[in-house]
Amino acid sequence: MARVVVLGAGVSGHTAALYLRKRLPREHEVVVVSPNSNYNWIPSNIWVGIGKMTTEDVVFPLAPIYEKKGITFVQAKGVALWPEGDAHVEPGSDGADAYGTVADASGAHASVTGQIGLAQPAVDVEHTSPGRAGEVERLRYDYVINATGPKLNFGATEGLGPDAGFTVSVCTPSHATQAHSELDKLIAAAKTGEKKKVVIGVGHGTCTCEGAAFEYTFNVEHQLREAGVRDNVELTYLTNENELGDFGVGGMQFEQNGFRTTSQLWTESLYRERGVKAVTGAAVTRIEPGVIHYDQLDGSHNEMAYDFAMLLPPFKGNDWKAYDATGADITGTIFAPSGFMKVDADYTPKKYEEWSAKDWPRTYQNPSYGNMFAVGIAFAPPHQISKPRATPDGVAVAPSPPRTGMPSGTMGKVVAHTIADMILKGATTPTHSASMAEMAAACVASAGTGIKTGTAAAMTMSPVVPDWEKYPETGRNLKETFGEIGLAGHWVKRMLHTLFIYKAKVKPGWTWIPE
Repeated sequence: MARVVVLGAGVSGHTAALYLRKRLPREHEVVVVSPNSNYNWIPSNIWVGIGKMTTEDVVFPLAPIYEKKGITFVQAKGVALWPEGDAHVEPGSDGADAYGTVADASGAHASVTGQIGLAQPAVDVEHTSPGRAGEVERLRYDYVINATGPKLNFGATEGLGPDAGFTVSVCTPSHATQAHSELDKLIAAAKTGEKKKVVIGVGHGTCTCEGAAFEYTFNVEHQLREAGVRDNVELTYLTNENELGDFGVGGMQFEQNGFRTTSQLWTESLYRERGVKAVTGAAVTRIEPGVIHYDQLDGSHNEMAYDFAMLLPPFKGNDWKAYDATGADITGTIFAPSGFMKVDADYTPKKYEEWSAKDWPRTYQNPSYGNMFAVGIAFAPPHQISKPRATPDGVAVAPSPPRTGMPSGTMGKVVAHTIADMILKGATTPTHSASMAEMAAACVASAGTGIKTGTAAAMTMSPVVPDWEKYPETGRNLKETFGEIGLAGHWVKRMLHTLFIYKAKVKPGWTWIPE
């Protein structure tokens, strides 16, 4: 019997677990470890943040789904990896170790296998479930998939975030609910004639997910118009993008009706149409109540007043530790300094002009341990897609590459198939691949919701990571890269919400819905 442990139950992890269970006979165990008991369809959090959806619309409990499908669920977070096993455990012992026991997800003692003097590779997890919070358990594994996603690094900027700072967020359902509450207060004040300032964007020079900030900006703008207070609110988009439409992917070029345009021109027109001010090339350095401090690429140090600010945080990897069989710390071998796991990418330091599409991973297998994989945001990218820049003072203004949505689901699926082939067919190397430098992705960014008044920007790019060798003129296939905005896009966005919730709940025909 083989055991596959999937760390994380977001798009990548949940997808991987479902395909593993579909492929593997029941004598093989699939274990999902997640600190959250619910699945969250994150793209719709922006609608929670304006009150068009509730938390119940974007989450559902994981345990019933996994019980029905024969997947073991452990509500905990991974904290340490032992890829070589633990030398403190001797063959034939009862599994005693530093924590008193080696237990699997069901509480039974783990079998002690592998090399002489070593237990099977294991991951330490810290329980977050009621009644066991803080308790550490060691789970053995034959294969492990790191799909833990990002740690929301609000602490990277002083004063950032809803918990210890002065800004709101839409990164989680609870954050989005709070954002909606604060937005309603602002709208109520604006209805009395008060003039207000709203700032939406990113709260650090290395942030990613500019697309989510874009979406929230125009959904808030739409809400202000619907409430009849748009003229009383100054709305500003604050971003680390060098130009609008960059989105952390270096921007795009489109061909439409025989004309070529860019995502920059296409996006700028929307900002002009909606009367949204934009500040680009900015790195937020500090936030005080009512004041955002930021530096720009021209070396200027600036302040911006606000009454309501939604600024996304930068991401980092979870606070992992890794140890070899003797207990020596090998965290730096397995994880990049960012905390994300190293995979089959080329991490050789290079100048921006020397970066290549070939640098990006294809199989998501860890180069040191062949039974370890990382997918979605959890893998360490080899470099940015957008050109990194810095202020004269050395403050980074460098959008990090997005690794969410369609790419995340695709990675989870291909890694699941690879592991299934290793277990069932004895494959010794990965059998499936999906490079972001080869795969296409579609993004439907809401710009306001409503049956007749909603709009969304629908964009596709192929590939996600530009390949300047294959497409020397634009980096991407112009026949498969395009953008449109309108009411139809809104209905596509709303339909995708329903379809992907349906898919994540493993309803009949779920595999027919693409990642």
